[in-house]
Amino acid sequence: MNLLYLTILFPLIGFLLLAFSRGRWSENTSATIGMGSVGLSALVTLYAGVDFFNQGQQVFNQPLWTWMNVGDFNIGVNLTLDGLSLTMLSVVTGVGFFIHMFASWYMRKEEGYSRFFAYTNLFIASMVVLVLADNLMLMYLGWEGVGLCSYLLIGFYYSNPDNGAAAMKAFIITRVGDVFLAFALFILYNELGTLNFREMVELAPAHFAADNHMLQWATLMLLGGAVGKSAQLPLQTWLADAMAGPTPVSALIHAATMVTAGVYLIARTHGLFLLTPEVLHLVGIIGAITLVLAGFAALVQTDIKRVLAYSTMSQIGYMFLALGVQAWDAAIFHLMTHAFFKALLFLSSGSVILACHHEQNIFKMGGLRKSIPLVYVCFLVGGAALSALPLITAGFFSKDEILAGALANGHLNLMVAGLVGAFMTSLYTFRMIFIAFHGEEKIHAHAGKGITHHLPLIVLLILSTFIGAMIVPPLQGVLPETTELAHGSVLTLEITSGVVAIVGILLAAALWLGKRTLVTNIANSAIGRFFSTWWFAAWGFDWLYDKVFVKPYLGIAWLLQRDPLNGLMNIPAILSRFANKGLVVSENGYLRWYIASMSVGAVVVLALMLVI
Repeated sequence: MNLLYLTILFPLIGFLLLAFSRGRWSENTSATIGMGSVGLSALVTLYAGVDFFNQGQQVFNQPLWTWMNVGDFNIGVNLTLDGLSLTMLSVVTGVGFFIHMFASWYMRKEEGYSRFFAYTNLFIASMVVLVLADNLMLMYLGWEGVGLCSYLLIGFYYSNPDNGAAAMKAFIITRVGDVFLAFALFILYNELGTLNFREMVELAPAHFAADNHMLQWATLMLLGGAVGKSAQLPLQTWLADAMAGPTPVSALIHAATMVTAGVYLIARTHGLFLLTPEVLHLVGIIGAITLVLAGFAALVQTDIKRVLAYSTMSQIGYMFLALGVQAWDAAIFHLMTHAFFKALLFLSSGSVILACHHEQNIFKMGGLRKSIPLVYVCFLVGGAALSALPLITAGFFSKDEILAGALANGHLNLMVAGLVGAFMTSLYTFRMIFIAFHGEEKIHAHAGKGITHHLPLIVLLILSTFIGAMIVPPLQGVLPETTELAHGSVLTLEITSGVVAIVGILLAAALWLGKRTLVTNIANSAIGRFFSTWWFAAWGFDWLYDKVFVKPYLGIAWLLQRDPLNGLMNIPAILSRFANKGLVVSENGYLRWYIASMSVGAVVVLALMLVI
């Protein structure tokens, strides 16, 4: 485990090599460096994981150097490896490697091929810093690094102004959450004198008395940071527009890794949230509302990637719900399984988009199961895992643990919200599959070829089944144990959730397989058009924020475009110019003017002397 720092160093070196190459290297060389650096990081992770288990799952700390030392403020670049960080690190480097492999096929012949891998390597390095940091300050460094890379990759196709606007939107909205996280950092250091995670959890119970509300403010600010990064209500509007970037970016950043950083942050600081149960309950409520709202929004989308984007919001909502009901293990377990099947779905959607000549509208597809059978199977397996199809998919086991945790801790309302979300998930997922892959063929698709296309899909497909659910995150002793239901209650809940998922799939088949007459009639009715428009616009949050924040800001900017403060600063210069003009007039070379002015001056002086 002494080589832990190499998980950061390898992708960082890859970024530097690709950045300084300035695109002069061939695509094969760029892909080898970009994919190889992440592969080496994954191998080091595997070695560290084996060592971790051989040493009895002991927490490992690796101090590297002192970052800041000003008075009592001492922050070190120190890495820590425990069960939680190992799980997240394995997802980042392992799933990240297969996404890089797929990207080496997907991005061929694209402008900025080496630039793409430079950005993704920097992202992996930043994400590993975030995961392995033993203090909140170092985590914040990685937190901002992944935010920068997200901005760069969303706006990768910069020649289109819409992509630049989407990147800016994501950057600004996530910065709102980052400001909240910075406030939490200031509060915690001011109150506890440390930003080390272990030390904060040890000092917090004794320091924060019953009447001290600063801990509530700190955890609220931590929640604000998590909400911004993980696209939860009310800072969720950026994620759907982030689909403007290349599809492997959506798989890497906006499905498997970065958007789950908020979940990781709350899990890492769980000791502080346990001292503020009201804030922790708020985490669960936000997750429940987000998963339901995003599910309805996904139900009416026509863009295959936007369906998956709203699905990501919904699934992270499940993770927040799990955290809120103190089902810690279930939240991280679902984080891991979601990385498998959502990366599979996003990569498969990328294959569909290229096969259909960059078409993303599912209603312009149809009948694709015959022309691209491998991708069809990937969508079936990934969609089944997303829908939590009983027993055979990884999503079933992780999602049921969340629902069981909610019920065991007495949060019946949140469990019901989870079941509603499960029904909506199976409905919109198989709506997408039935429309795109069944029915008559509307577009001629070309199947992807090559090992870099097939291997990532096959590996992620296998991990999305019950085989992926056999990988149990080693969280004993890192996170508190979750209250367990009686066996009979667990079985009843599993049957209920399984029936809900199957009913959603059957309803999707009834509505979207065949002539779709009922769907057309509902969509064309007045109430159908109203809700379709409302949900398609993601409940109108963009419209609301445009009226409340964007328009007033632009109005103020228009009023201040001439910079009034700069005008005030120019007043002395203006007065000097006027004085100069006056003095120039007095020096005109006429003797009579000088005699008259001297006479006037003498009269004024005599008058002043008489008055005084």
